[in-house]
Amino acid sequence: MVQERKIFVLDTSVIIYDYTAIRNFKEHDVVVPITVLEELDNFKKGNDDKNFAAREFIRYIDRACSNDSLQQWVNINGKTHGMFKIAMGHPNGVDTDAIFGEVKPDHKILNAALRVQKENPGRKVVLVTKDINLRIKAKSLNLPAEDYETGKIKSADELYTGRTMVDKFPVQVLNDLFQEGQCKAALLFKKSKPVPNHYYTLNHHETSVVTVYNPITAMMELVKKKAAFKIQPRNIEQICSLDAILNPNISLVTLQGVAGTGKTLLSLAGALEQRRNFHQIYLARPIVPLSNKDIGFLPGDIKSKLNPYMEPLWDNLKYIKNCFSEKDKEYRQINEMVENEKLVVCPLAYIRGRSFSNVFFIVDEAQNLTPHEVKTIITRAGENTKIIFTGDIYQIDTPYLDSRSNGLSYLIDRIKGSRIYAHVTLERGERSELANLANDLL
Repeated sequence: MVQERKIFVLDTSVIIYDYTAIRNFKEHDVVVPITVLEELDNFKKGNDDKNFAAREFIRYIDRACSNDSLQQWVNINGKTHGMFKIAMGHPNGVDTDAIFGEVKPDHKILNAALRVQKENPGRKVVLVTKDINLRIKAKSLNLPAEDYETGKIKSADELYTGRTMVDKFPVQVLNDLFQEGQCKAALLFKKSKPVPNHYYTLNHHETSVVTVYNPITAMMELVKKKAAFKIQPRNIEQICSLDAILNPNISLVTLQGVAGTGKTLLSLAGALEQRRNFHQIYLARPIVPLSNKDIGFLPGDIKSKLNPYMEPLWDNLKYIKNCFSEKDKEYRQINEMVENEKLVVCPLAYIRGRSFSNVFFIVDEAQNLTPHEVKTIITRAGENTKIIFTGDIYQIDTPYLDSRSNGLSYLIDRIKGSRIYAHVTLERGERSELANLANDLL
Protein backbone atom coordinates (compact mmCIF):
# COMPACT_ATOMS: atom_id res chain seq x y z
CA MET A 1 0.00 0.00 0.00
CA VAL A 2 1.43 3.36 -1.06
CA GLN A 3 1.57 5.82 1.81
CA GLU A 4 -0.19 9.14 1.27
CA ARG A 5 2.26 11.97 0.66
CA LYS A 6 1.72 14.63 3.29
CA ILE A 7 2.83 18.24 3.44
CA PHE A 8 4.68 19.25 6.60
CA VAL A 9 4.95 22.95 7.46
CA LEU A 10 7.96 23.65 9.71
CA ASP A 11 8.07 26.24 12.48
CA THR A 12 11.24 28.16 13.43
CA SER A 13 11.61 26.12 16.62
CA VAL A 14 12.10 22.94 14.56
CA ILE A 15 14.94 24.50 12.54
CA ILE A 16 16.66 25.75 15.70
CA TYR A 17 16.34 22.29 17.24
CA ASP A 18 17.59 20.48 14.11
CA TYR A 19 18.78 22.48 11.10
CA THR A 20 18.76 19.30 8.98
CA ALA A 21 15.05 18.77 9.70
CA ILE A 22 13.78 19.13 6.11
CA ARG A 23 15.74 15.98 5.17
CA ASN A 24 13.95 13.86 7.78
CA PHE A 25 10.45 13.59 6.29
CA LYS A 26 11.27 10.86 3.75
CA GLU A 27 8.96 10.98 0.69
CA HIS A 28 6.74 13.70 2.14
CA ASP A 29 6.89 17.34 1.05
CA VAL A 30 8.13 20.15 3.29
CA VAL A 31 7.09 23.81 3.41
CA VAL A 32 8.87 26.58 5.31
CA PRO A 33 6.89 29.80 5.81
CA ILE A 34 8.74 32.92 4.74
CA THR A 35 8.29 34.26 8.29
CA VAL A 36 10.60 31.47 9.47
CA LEU A 37 13.34 32.79 7.18
CA GLU A 38 12.85 36.25 8.67
CA GLU A 39 13.15 34.88 12.21
CA LEU A 40 16.26 32.90 11.26
CA ASP A 41 17.75 36.08 9.82
CA ASN A 42 17.38 37.66 13.26
CA PHE A 43 19.09 34.66 14.84
CA LYS A 44 22.06 34.35 12.48
CA LYS A 45 24.43 36.66 14.41
CA GLY A 46 25.95 35.35 17.62
CA ASN A 47 27.82 32.41 19.12
CA ASP A 48 24.97 30.44 20.63
CA ASP A 49 23.83 27.13 19.17
CA LYS A 50 20.62 28.70 17.86
CA ASN A 51 22.75 31.19 15.87
CA PHE A 52 24.82 28.34 14.44
CA ALA A 53 21.67 26.41 13.48
CA ALA A 54 20.17 29.47 11.76
CA ARG A 55 23.31 30.03 9.68
CA GLU A 56 23.63 26.36 8.69
CA PHE A 57 20.00 26.08 7.59
CA ILE A 58 20.22 29.26 5.49
CA ARG A 59 23.39 27.96 3.81
CA TYR A 60 21.75 24.59 3.13
CA ILE A 61 18.74 26.21 1.45
CA ASP A 62 21.04 28.38 -0.63
CA ARG A 63 23.04 25.36 -1.84
CA ALA A 64 20.07 23.08 -2.42
CA CYS A 65 17.92 25.56 -4.31
CA SER A 66 20.37 27.97 -5.96
CA ASN A 67 18.93 27.58 -9.49
CA ASP A 68 15.21 27.44 -8.74
CA SER A 69 12.42 29.70 -7.56
CA LEU A 70 11.47 28.80 -4.02
CA GLN A 71 7.85 29.69 -4.78
CA GLN A 72 7.71 26.43 -6.75
CA TRP A 73 8.35 22.88 -5.53
CA VAL A 74 12.03 21.86 -5.74
CA ASN A 75 13.77 18.58 -4.90
CA ILE A 76 15.17 18.24 -1.40
CA ASN A 77 17.59 15.37 -1.93
CA GLY A 78 16.98 13.35 -5.07
CA LYS A 79 14.33 10.67 -5.59
CA THR A 80 14.31 9.34 -2.01
CA HIS A 81 12.94 12.58 -0.55
CA GLY A 82 9.97 14.80 -1.26
CA MET A 83 9.78 18.38 -2.48
CA PHE A 84 10.34 21.70 -0.76
CA LYS A 85 9.17 25.28 -1.12
CA ILE A 86 8.69 28.58 0.72
CA ALA A 87 5.13 29.66 1.60
CA MET A 88 3.85 33.20 1.99
CA GLY A 89 2.39 34.24 5.32
CA HIS A 90 -0.52 36.28 3.95
CA PRO A 91 -3.95 34.99 4.99
CA ASN A 92 -6.05 33.17 2.45
CA GLY A 93 -9.51 33.00 3.96
CA VAL A 94 -8.59 32.89 7.68
CA ASP A 95 -6.59 35.75 9.26
CA THR A 96 -5.09 34.47 12.52
CA ASP A 97 -3.86 37.94 13.49
CA ALA A 98 -7.51 39.04 13.59
CA ILE A 99 -8.64 35.88 15.39
CA PHE A 100 -6.03 36.09 18.17
CA GLY A 101 -6.06 39.91 18.28
CA GLU A 102 -2.30 40.39 17.87
CA VAL A 103 0.22 40.53 15.03
CA LYS A 104 2.90 37.94 15.80
CA PRO A 105 5.34 35.82 13.75
CA ASP A 106 3.57 32.69 15.06
CA HIS A 107 0.30 33.92 13.56
CA LYS A 108 1.97 34.54 10.21
CA ILE A 109 3.28 30.98 10.31
CA LEU A 110 -0.27 29.77 11.01
CA ASN A 111 -1.54 31.88 8.11
CA ALA A 112 1.02 30.27 5.81
CA ALA A 113 0.07 26.76 6.95
CA LEU A 114 -3.64 27.46 6.51
CA ARG A 115 -2.91 28.86 3.04
CA VAL A 116 -1.05 25.66 2.10
CA GLN A 117 -3.97 23.63 3.47
CA LYS A 118 -6.49 25.55 1.33
CA GLU A 119 -4.34 25.33 -1.81
CA ASN A 120 -3.94 21.54 -1.40
CA PRO A 121 -7.46 20.27 -0.57
CA GLY A 122 -6.68 16.65 -1.41
CA ARG A 123 -3.64 16.32 0.84
CA LYS A 124 -3.05 16.28 4.60
CA VAL A 125 -1.17 19.39 5.77
CA VAL A 126 0.53 19.19 9.19
CA LEU A 127 2.19 21.99 11.14
CA VAL A 128 5.35 20.71 12.87
CA THR A 129 6.52 22.77 15.85
CA LYS A 130 8.28 22.38 19.20
CA ASP A 131 6.08 25.17 20.56
CA ILE A 132 3.25 23.53 22.54
CA ASN A 133 1.07 26.66 22.53
CA LEU A 134 1.42 27.04 18.76
CA ARG A 135 0.28 23.42 18.34
CA ILE A 136 -2.80 24.17 20.45
CA LYS A 137 -3.57 27.29 18.39
CA ALA A 138 -3.23 25.29 15.16
CA LYS A 139 -5.58 22.56 16.37
CA SER A 140 -8.12 25.19 17.44
CA LEU A 141 -8.19 26.25 13.77
CA ASN A 142 -8.67 22.62 12.57
CA LEU A 143 -5.07 22.50 11.39
CA PRO A 144 -3.30 19.23 12.35
CA ALA A 145 -0.15 19.91 14.39
CA GLU A 146 2.62 17.65 15.70
CA ASP A 147 5.82 17.83 17.67
CA TYR A 148 9.07 17.16 15.80
CA GLU A 149 9.78 13.55 16.78
CA THR A 150 13.27 13.03 15.30
CA GLY A 151 15.72 12.78 18.20
CA LYS A 152 12.99 11.87 20.70
CA ILE A 153 13.30 8.72 22.77
CA LYS A 154 10.26 6.48 23.22
CA SER A 155 9.81 6.91 26.96
CA ALA A 156 11.74 8.92 29.55
CA ASP A 157 10.39 6.70 32.34
CA GLU A 158 11.95 3.63 30.71
CA LEU A 159 15.32 5.27 30.04
CA TYR A 160 18.42 3.14 30.66
CA THR A 161 19.50 3.42 34.33
CA GLY A 162 22.92 1.77 34.23
CA ARG A 163 22.16 -0.38 37.29
CA THR A 164 20.37 -3.68 37.98
CA MET A 165 19.48 -5.49 41.20
CA VAL A 166 20.16 -9.25 41.24
CA ASP A 167 18.65 -11.42 43.99
CA LYS A 168 19.33 -14.97 42.78
CA PHE A 169 22.83 -16.13 41.91
CA PRO A 170 25.25 -18.99 42.77
CA VAL A 171 27.16 -18.72 46.06
CA GLN A 172 30.34 -19.32 44.01
CA VAL A 173 29.93 -15.80 42.64
CA LEU A 174 30.30 -14.23 46.08
CA ASN A 175 33.23 -16.50 46.97
CA ASP A 176 35.15 -15.50 43.83
CA LEU A 177 34.33 -11.82 44.27
CA PHE A 178 35.55 -11.71 47.87
CA GLN A 179 38.64 -13.86 47.23
CA GLU A 180 39.72 -12.73 43.77
CA GLY A 181 37.89 -9.40 43.38
CA GLN A 182 36.24 -10.76 40.22
CA CYS A 183 34.35 -13.70 38.81
CA LYS A 184 33.44 -15.09 35.40
CA ALA A 185 30.44 -13.34 33.89
CA ALA A 186 29.09 -16.72 32.80
CA LEU A 187 28.38 -17.57 36.44
CA LEU A 188 25.80 -14.77 36.57
CA PHE A 189 24.63 -14.84 32.95
CA LYS A 190 23.85 -18.28 31.63
CA LYS A 191 21.98 -17.32 28.46
CA SER A 192 22.22 -13.55 28.04
CA LYS A 193 25.27 -11.31 27.75
CA PRO A 194 25.90 -8.55 30.32
CA VAL A 195 25.90 -4.90 29.28
CA PRO A 196 29.39 -3.32 29.10
CA ASN A 197 30.20 -1.18 32.16
CA HIS A 198 26.78 -1.92 33.66
CA TYR A 199 26.53 -2.09 37.45
CA TYR A 200 24.91 -5.11 39.10
CA THR A 201 24.05 -5.02 42.79
CA LEU A 202 23.97 -8.55 44.23
CA ASN A 203 21.66 -8.84 47.24
CA HIS A 204 22.51 -11.69 49.63
CA HIS A 205 20.50 -11.71 52.86
CA GLU A 206 21.29 -8.31 54.41
CA THR A 207 24.46 -7.78 52.37
CA SER A 208 24.71 -5.93 49.06
CA VAL A 209 27.70 -6.40 46.77
CA VAL A 210 28.26 -4.01 43.87
CA THR A 211 29.83 -5.38 40.68
CA VAL A 212 30.49 -4.06 37.20
CA TYR A 213 30.93 -5.95 33.94
CA ASN A 214 34.31 -5.27 32.35
CA PRO A 215 33.91 -5.75 28.57
CA ILE A 216 37.70 -5.94 28.08
CA THR A 217 38.28 -8.92 30.40
CA ALA A 218 34.70 -10.31 30.20
CA MET A 219 34.71 -10.52 34.00
CA MET A 220 32.40 -9.26 36.73
CA GLU A 221 34.55 -7.06 38.97
CA LEU A 222 33.93 -6.08 42.58
CA VAL A 223 33.31 -2.33 42.94
CA LYS A 224 34.89 -0.96 46.10
CA LYS A 225 34.02 2.27 47.83
CA LYS A 226 36.74 4.85 47.20
CA ALA A 227 37.14 8.57 47.78
CA ALA A 228 38.24 11.27 45.34
CA PHE A 229 39.88 14.42 46.69
CA LYS A 230 38.32 13.72 50.11
CA ILE A 231 34.82 13.39 48.63
CA GLN A 232 33.33 10.14 49.94
CA PRO A 233 30.41 8.52 48.08
CA ARG A 234 27.45 8.15 50.45
CA ASN A 235 25.33 5.50 48.70
CA ILE A 236 25.53 2.74 46.11
CA GLU A 237 24.57 5.10 43.27
CA GLN A 238 27.42 7.45 44.12
CA ILE A 239 29.86 4.54 44.50
CA CYS A 240 28.99 3.39 40.96
CA SER A 241 29.19 6.94 39.60
CA LEU A 242 32.64 7.58 41.05
CA ASP A 243 33.85 4.18 39.84
CA ALA A 244 32.84 5.09 36.27
CA ILE A 245 34.39 8.56 36.54
CA LEU A 246 37.71 7.11 37.76
CA ASN A 247 37.82 4.21 35.27
CA PRO A 248 40.54 5.01 32.66
CA ASN A 249 38.94 2.65 30.13
CA ILE A 250 35.70 4.64 30.04
CA SER A 251 35.80 7.79 27.90
CA LEU A 252 32.17 8.88 28.20
CA VAL A 253 29.99 8.96 31.33
CA THR A 254 26.46 10.24 31.83
CA LEU A 255 24.98 10.92 35.27
CA GLN A 256 21.26 11.58 35.46
CA GLY A 257 19.36 12.48 38.60
CA VAL A 258 17.49 15.10 40.60
CA ALA A 259 19.14 18.04 42.31
CA GLY A 260 21.30 17.17 45.31
CA THR A 261 22.30 13.65 44.21
CA GLY A 262 25.95 14.72 43.84
CA LYS A 263 26.39 14.48 40.07
CA THR A 264 28.51 17.60 39.54
CA LEU A 265 30.41 17.30 42.82
CA LEU A 266 31.46 13.70 42.13
CA SER A 267 32.47 14.59 38.56
CA LEU A 268 34.65 17.48 39.69
CA ALA A 269 36.21 15.49 42.55
CA GLY A 270 36.97 12.64 40.14
CA ALA A 271 38.53 15.07 37.67
CA LEU A 272 40.77 16.57 40.37
CA GLU A 273 41.79 13.09 41.51
CA GLN A 274 42.98 12.36 37.93
CA ARG A 275 44.45 15.83 37.28
CA ARG A 276 47.89 14.39 36.45
CA ASN A 277 46.42 12.31 33.61
CA PHE A 278 45.02 15.33 31.73
CA HIS A 279 46.40 18.68 30.62
CA GLN A 280 43.23 20.57 31.53
CA ILE A 281 39.92 20.20 33.32
CA TYR A 282 36.95 21.98 31.74
CA LEU A 283 33.77 22.50 33.71
CA ALA A 284 31.08 23.98 31.46
CA ARG A 285 27.35 24.48 31.29
CA PRO A 286 24.91 25.93 28.75
CA ILE A 287 23.64 29.43 29.44
CA VAL A 288 19.87 29.41 29.80
CA PRO A 289 18.80 32.99 30.60
CA LEU A 290 16.17 33.45 33.31
CA SER A 291 12.69 34.31 32.01
CA ASN A 292 14.10 33.66 28.51
CA LYS A 293 15.81 37.06 28.50
CA ASP A 294 19.15 37.43 26.80
CA ILE A 295 22.18 37.97 29.04
CA GLY A 296 22.44 41.46 27.54
CA PHE A 297 19.67 42.47 29.94
CA LEU A 298 22.01 41.93 32.87
CA PRO A 299 24.25 44.81 34.07
CA GLY A 300 28.04 44.93 33.80
CA ASP A 301 30.67 43.54 31.45
CA ILE A 302 30.56 40.05 29.92
CA LYS A 303 32.25 38.48 32.97
CA SER A 304 29.70 40.05 35.32
CA LYS A 305 26.84 38.88 33.07
CA LEU A 306 28.08 35.27 33.05
CA ASN A 307 28.94 34.96 36.75
CA PRO A 308 25.37 34.15 37.90
CA TYR A 309 25.22 31.20 35.48
CA MET A 310 28.63 29.82 36.48
CA GLU A 311 28.19 30.28 40.24
CA PRO A 312 26.80 26.75 40.87
CA LEU A 313 29.98 25.30 39.38
CA TRP A 314 32.19 27.49 41.56
CA ASP A 315 30.12 26.42 44.59
CA ASN A 316 31.09 22.78 43.99
CA LEU A 317 34.73 23.74 43.66
CA LYS A 318 34.57 25.74 46.91
CA TYR A 319 32.99 22.76 48.68
CA ILE A 320 35.90 20.54 47.67
CA LYS A 321 38.44 23.20 48.68
CA ASN A 322 36.83 23.51 52.10
CA CYS A 323 37.45 19.82 52.71
CA PHE A 324 41.07 20.89 53.20
CA SER A 325 42.69 23.55 55.34
CA GLU A 326 44.41 26.51 53.68
CA LYS A 327 47.77 24.97 54.65
CA ASP A 328 47.12 21.72 52.79
CA LYS A 329 48.85 21.28 49.43
CA GLU A 330 45.56 20.19 47.81
CA TYR A 331 43.98 23.54 48.73
CA ARG A 332 46.87 25.40 47.12
CA GLN A 333 46.83 23.10 44.09
CA ILE A 334 43.22 23.95 43.32
CA ASN A 335 43.97 27.68 43.50
CA GLU A 336 47.02 27.24 41.26
CA MET A 337 45.06 25.20 38.73
CA VAL A 338 42.46 27.97 38.43
CA GLU A 339 45.12 30.70 38.18
CA ASN A 340 47.10 28.78 35.53
CA GLU A 341 43.90 27.78 33.64
CA LYS A 342 44.52 24.11 34.26
CA LEU A 343 40.98 24.12 35.64
CA VAL A 344 38.58 26.26 33.60
CA VAL A 345 34.97 27.09 34.46
CA CYS A 346 33.22 28.54 31.41
CA PRO A 347 29.96 28.75 29.41
CA LEU A 348 29.55 25.93 26.93
CA ALA A 349 29.21 28.39 24.04
CA TYR A 350 32.86 29.39 24.54
CA ILE A 351 34.15 25.99 23.39
CA ARG A 352 32.34 25.90 20.02
CA GLY A 353 34.63 25.05 17.13
CA ARG A 354 37.47 23.81 19.34
CA SER A 355 39.06 20.38 19.53
CA PHE A 356 40.04 18.86 22.86
CA SER A 357 42.93 16.48 23.50
CA ASN A 358 44.16 15.42 26.95
CA VAL A 359 41.16 17.11 28.55
CA PHE A 360 38.75 16.06 31.29
CA PHE A 361 35.52 17.71 30.19
CA ILE A 362 32.46 18.03 32.47
CA VAL A 363 29.22 19.28 30.92
CA ASP A 364 26.73 20.29 33.60
CA GLU A 365 22.97 20.77 33.02
CA ALA A 366 23.20 18.70 29.83
CA GLN A 367 19.41 18.29 29.74
CA ASN A 368 19.26 21.83 28.32
CA LEU A 369 21.15 20.74 25.19
CA THR A 370 19.66 19.43 21.95
CA PRO A 371 20.78 16.05 20.55
CA HIS A 372 22.73 17.89 17.86
CA GLU A 373 24.57 19.99 20.45
CA VAL A 374 25.54 16.87 22.41
CA LYS A 375 26.85 15.24 19.24
CA THR A 376 28.84 18.37 18.40
CA ILE A 377 30.53 18.31 21.81
CA ILE A 378 31.46 14.62 21.67
CA THR A 379 32.81 14.83 18.12
CA ARG A 380 35.29 17.48 19.35
CA ALA A 381 37.00 14.94 21.61
CA GLY A 382 40.60 14.15 20.72
CA GLU A 383 43.05 11.61 22.15
CA ASN A 384 42.96 11.00 25.91
CA THR A 385 39.80 13.03 26.46
CA LYS A 386 37.10 12.04 28.91
CA ILE A 387 33.65 13.64 28.89
CA ILE A 388 31.09 13.59 31.70
CA PHE A 389 27.52 14.76 31.03
CA THR A 390 25.37 15.49 34.08
CA GLY A 391 21.77 16.65 34.37
CA ASP A 392 18.17 16.02 35.33
CA ILE A 393 15.97 15.20 32.34
CA TYR A 394 12.87 16.34 34.24
CA GLN A 395 14.27 19.79 35.08
CA ILE A 396 14.52 21.53 31.70
CA ASP A 397 14.81 25.31 31.39
CA THR A 398 14.54 25.73 27.62
CA PRO A 399 11.06 26.09 26.05
CA TYR A 400 11.40 23.64 23.13
CA LEU A 401 12.90 20.62 24.93
CA ASP A 402 11.30 18.00 27.16
CA SER A 403 12.25 14.78 28.95
CA ARG A 404 12.09 12.83 25.69
CA SER A 405 13.73 15.25 23.25
CA ASN A 406 16.66 16.72 25.20
CA GLY A 407 20.24 15.83 24.36
CA LEU A 408 20.99 13.98 27.62
CA SER A 409 18.07 11.55 27.20
CA TYR A 410 18.97 11.06 23.53
CA LEU A 411 22.61 10.31 24.40
CA ILE A 412 21.75 7.80 27.13
CA ASP A 413 19.26 6.00 24.89
CA ARG A 414 21.44 5.84 21.77
CA ILE A 415 24.87 5.02 23.19
CA LYS A 416 24.03 2.52 25.95
CA GLY A 417 25.93 -0.73 25.65
CA SER A 418 29.06 0.85 24.13
CA ARG A 419 32.41 -0.44 25.36
CA ILE A 420 33.79 2.96 26.39
CA TYR A 421 30.56 4.30 27.93
CA ALA A 422 28.97 4.09 31.37
CA HIS A 423 25.79 5.55 32.83
CA VAL A 424 24.31 5.82 36.31
CA THR A 425 20.91 7.19 37.30
CA LEU A 426 21.05 8.72 40.79
CA GLU A 427 17.81 8.89 42.74
CA ARG A 428 18.81 9.41 46.35
CA GLY A 429 19.58 12.99 47.32
CA GLU A 430 22.48 13.59 49.69
CA ARG A 431 22.54 17.38 49.89
CA SER A 432 20.57 17.59 53.15
CA GLU A 433 17.49 16.22 54.88
CA LEU A 434 15.68 19.45 54.02
CA ALA A 435 16.54 19.15 50.30
CA ASN A 436 15.36 15.53 50.29
CA LEU A 437 12.10 16.58 51.93
CA ALA A 438 11.49 19.15 49.20
CA ASN A 439 12.26 16.64 46.42
CA ASP A 440 9.92 14.05 47.92
CA LEU A 441 6.94 16.15 48.96
CA LEU A 442 6.90 19.43 46.99
